[in-house]
Amino acid sequence: MTDHNSSAGGVDGDRTSGEQGRSAAGWPAGAQQQPQPQSPQAAAPYGYADNPPVPPQQSSDAVRAQVAAAWVRSARPGPVPPGEAAVPVLPPQVSQPPAASKKDQRKAAQEAKRAERKAAYEQKKAEREGRKKGRGGAPAAPAQAVAAPAGADARPAGSSVPAASVGAGAGSAAVAGGQARAAGGAGFDVPRPGGRLPAQGRRTHVAVRAALLITTCAFALGSCGVAGLVVGKSSVAVGDADLSAKDVERYRLSEFPITAAATFAEEYVTLCMTYSPQNADKRRDALTRYASSGVDRDCGMTGQGTQSVREAKWDGTVEELPEFGANGRYLGIQVKLSTGRITTLSVPVYVKDPATGSGLRIAGNVGEMPLAARGSAPAVKQDEEVVDQTLSNQLKGQVLPGFFKAWGASDTTGLTRFTTPDASQSATTGLAGALASPEVQEVVALAPEGSEPNATITYGQGQAVQARVTIVWGGAAAAAPAKGTPPPTTSVKRSYRLTLVNTAQGWFIKDVRGGVLDPTGGRADAGATASAAPVPEENPPAAGGEPAPGASPAPKTP
Repeated sequence: MTDHNSSAGGVDGDRTSGEQGRSAAGWPAGAQQQPQPQSPQAAAPYGYADNPPVPPQQSSDAVRAQVAAAWVRSARPGPVPPGEAAVPVLPPQVSQPPAASKKDQRKAAQEAKRAERKAAYEQKKAEREGRKKGRGGAPAAPAQAVAAPAGADARPAGSSVPAASVGAGAGSAAVAGGQARAAGGAGFDVPRPGGRLPAQGRRTHVAVRAALLITTCAFALGSCGVAGLVVGKSSVAVGDADLSAKDVERYRLSEFPITAAATFAEEYVTLCMTYSPQNADKRRDALTRYASSGVDRDCGMTGQGTQSVREAKWDGTVEELPEFGANGRYLGIQVKLSTGRITTLSVPVYVKDPATGSGLRIAGNVGEMPLAARGSAPAVKQDEEVVDQTLSNQLKGQVLPGFFKAWGASDTTGLTRFTTPDASQSATTGLAGALASPEVQEVVALAPEGSEPNATITYGQGQAVQARVTIVWGGAAAAAPAKGTPPPTTSVKRSYRLTLVNTAQGWFIKDVRGGVLDPTGGRADAGATASAAPVPEENPPAAGGEPAPGASPAPKTP
């Protein structure tokens, strides 16, 4: 039976029945007729030998229709089941899609990766929700997974989804179902390969990792500490605490009792340098209590003349006594005689027990030595100093006379008018009447640093300057002259260093200090001998060799 409604019925409408029969007899079932090759002259119709006309291009649907119609005409008639058409099922249409560009390929790859990430995220999310429900006690939803039979196509009829996509989806569903069944049946979650452990296991894993990390750090710190102690102990060598001979000599460190030996030597020198013919025996007996048996009992005196000692003190010089080692020293004692002469004696002193300073003894005769050499003072550089002569004259005429008058008398009310509220104690105390009648002889006010010489200098409020002041005091105000005695006319010159501060009311004194340096330096006794010139004796020794009042008394015998 032929379907006359099909478009295939009109394909061979122009051909005769004989031609149709030949086509049916010559083609096998389901095959297409193979065209016979012909030469161009034979195939070309009349009048188109050179340029035959090109037949129109037919679509693939039209070609398929022609093939179906030919197959129907050549097929043998047979019984057709009811409800079915006589038109056979055609083979699937194969169409070749156009080749995609590189841009479309990249875009498709990105879309595929994005879809994979989204699927992985959804799967992880579903796993987390399942674990939460398992911890909360809610029963996990049973996974419904339908396993397709092997070799069967799971696509629905008429669906255009590829079989590979359906198979992949079924496999994923089966994996998810297996996980859900494992979670519901055994009571724990089975993580997928590369996934995280369950909640409880993850916490235990983190705790173990933290414990391992802390233990490793503690071990490393302990190792570093032990290594540091070992290296430090081996590198730092503990030296002896003993001082060298140079250090002992430089700092005058010794176990020898210097103070006790110096006092003993001063007493002996006072007896030795004080003599008179009237008390020669008593002097000799006193000296024997200090000296050893072989020492001159008269201490070098011949018994003629009279002499006394005003002062005898240790001058700080120490020399080792090699014969006695640590038990003996040569000590220098400076002596000022009643005649005004000053000299130095070198005295050998022995100590039996240096630890306690006991067992002292003069172990030899004394020797007179010259005074220690005096040095020269260096000159003071004052080239960079700038003197403000205007301020110097102002202080000399207006400020300093009244201040020193109140300062000499310790007049508290008067000092308040000249001193600042934060003035030092020396500026607000004064001399308590020891000196009076001050006369300002010289004032040198120093300009601030950076000032130009011979330039007008301005001062701001609160700015301080330094000044050197020379005062001539007329005498002692507290010493009242006796009846019939003229008042004291002795005057003394003293130098001071002042700190003055400029305020809105004028200049005020903040600090007073004594002493001013000599800018020239050098020495005043250049060319003179070291010994001091004799001074007339004010208190000659009394009869019998005893020192006069005011002189140093003879030491007691030990």
